Amino acid sequence: MSTHTRRHFLGLSTAALAGLAQARPPIAREGTPRLRTSLAAYSFRDSFKEPGTLDMFQFIDYCADHGFDGTELTSYFFPVDADDAYFQRIKQHAFLRGIAISGTAVGNNFALPDGDELSKQIADTNAWIDRAAVMGAPHVRVFAGAPKGIDAKTAMTQCIQSLEACCHHAGEHGIFLGLENHGGIVAEADALLEIVEAVKSPWLGINLDTGNFRTADPYGDLKRCAPYAVNVQVKVEIQKRGGPKVLADLPRLMYLLREANYQGYVALEYEAKEDPWEALPEWITRFQRLTRG
Repeated sequence: MSTHTRRHFLGLSTAALAGLAQARPPIAREGTPRLRTSLAAYSFRDSFKEPGTLDMFQFIDYCADHGFDGTELTSYFFPVDADDAYFQRIKQHAFLRGIAISGTAVGNNFALPDGDELSKQIADTNAWIDRAAVMGAPHVRVFAGAPKGIDAKTAMTQCIQSLEACCHHAGEHGIFLGLENHGGIVAEADALLEIVEAVKSPWLGINLDTGNFRTADPYGDLKRCAPYAVNVQVKVEIQKRGGPKVLADLPRLMYLLREANYQGYVALEYEAKEDPWEALPEWITRFQRLTRG
């Protein structure tokens, strides 16, 4: 880690720790709830991995053909050699199909000790912020990660510092970062809220995944976090701690989003075991009826 970066982190650490004592409030939204539909590319993760089966242009077509407002383009499935010209073509294709790029999603781990590995995680996230800017995507989903070589408390501090650094870069492009409730140090709502409230940047919120709280009361935890959401990913299943996966109560999920006066994208992210090509059309019909009804 460079001297400049280390000094920057030290300054952020002071701000972050102060933030723990003076929490940032939930997002204040005027007006009434507005749920805009999107579909996460991760729903077709297996098809993207099969050469010649599905690419991002075809996925955008699928979203447009099925009446979505937006398309969520998971970073994992772009060509490894994709350059700015490629991302500009993606933006052009989506625009001509009359569909917005609601966001992209990266895989990262900020729960690491200082060093080259953490610096790379930050740099990679910032690189995807740049790509999101080229595509015109307003949101990038990020992870907190699982502790590696440090304890959970230190990992939270490292995550706060890393998010501060990335939010600074994201804010320069007018892009929101959404911290997902995705296991690791944010498997529970308390830790997720503590981190989000500690990061003072107005460019950070929660990427609320409805299937990822495997707690005693997933719906209650989702309700607590919904006021901080800048993007929502809806799964068709939910699982309490120690219990099996069951079908999610989609009307209840939409109700708690409206109750929080959420206004933004709600992306269907299909992860059930059935083939998405066969199962998704019926789920899409139900999902769109509930979000627009």
